Amino acid sequence: MAFEANEYTEMSAVISDVRAEIGKFIVGQQEAVDYTIYAILGDGHVLLEGLPGLGKTMLVRTIADVLSLSFTRIQFTPDLMPADITGTSIIERQENGKQQFAFQKGPIFSQIVLADEINRATPKTQSALLEAMGEKTVTVLGDTKPMERPFFVLATQNPIEMEGTYPLPEAQLDRFLCKVLLPYPSKQELMQIMERTTGAGVVALAKVMDQQTLVTAQQMVKEVIIAQELLSYAVDLVMATNPSAEQATTEVQQYVQYGSGPRGVQSVIKLAKARALVNGRFHVSVADIKSVLKPALRHRVLLNYEGEAAEQTPDSVLDAIIQKIQQGAAV
Repeated sequence: MAFEANEYTEMSAVISDVRAEIGKFIVGQQEAVDYTIYAILGDGHVLLEGLPGLGKTMLVRTIADVLSLSFTRIQFTPDLMPADITGTSIIERQENGKQQFAFQKGPIFSQIVLADEINRATPKTQSALLEAMGEKTVTVLGDTKPMERPFFVLATQNPIEMEGTYPLPEAQLDRFLCKVLLPYPSKQELMQIMERTTGAGVVALAKVMDQQTLVTAQQMVKEVIIAQELLSYAVDLVMATNPSAEQATTEVQQYVQYGSGPRGVQSVIKLAKARALVNGRFHVSVADIKSVLKPALRHRVLLNYEGEAAEQTPDSVLDAIIQKIQQGAAV
């Protein structure tokens, strides 16, 4: 192991400061904050689903400030074109009178990109963003350009007002490391939000972590140890989401049309390793795997008609899997 145990403890303290700094500005939404941090550490992307006005834009802008990363927001609309995201080549006249093509970078060339209401853009435009997410590159007129590192996309979608939207296909949803559901704030949280947003006070955010420290943290996540037994347990849990697998539970066989693929296991492991680092450990625990299972897989489990009619949700199916699959074996 390239990193010592005390280095994991020190990095955990830095990340704890990051979370505390974000908490000065963002009220509640602890799961969204935690899993956004896990995804950045795991070098993945997040799909955030919540009602308008719950602070999705403010959350990602705050995280970008605290982590000292560049930030852009792209509002997805039906008339948005791929070139509006990636950029385009324009003709420039040089001092000697000659003309040549020069590439004008689009908003995707930032370290943190907020793709607001991604399901409102056409599939052609969505695919331009998803190439950048999957390959960390952008291709314009046959020329491939690498993205800045670290590169992180937080996409949002609105669970209401579905008219005129283009839902993301399962193959594209699979590119997101996790899906986080934003709950409506409690009365206490709403009162805190009103005090902060309607008063005269201004919150100044400190830049707690720089880019180099973040890249080091991402490398530390990769080197977190996972025992073979826990790896086998994670694989069993993910395989249990497939109705045809021998590990499948009764609920899965009855209510699920399609389960998760190999990317689901990758997401569970990456998020579990990131959670271990945040908690100052250099090894993954059973609690890490159980905690991250629902955010990692809820967008990868597709219910059938019977499941929808019975008012099941991917979360309820995953809860049943966690209860019935013990470490290493189905009960």
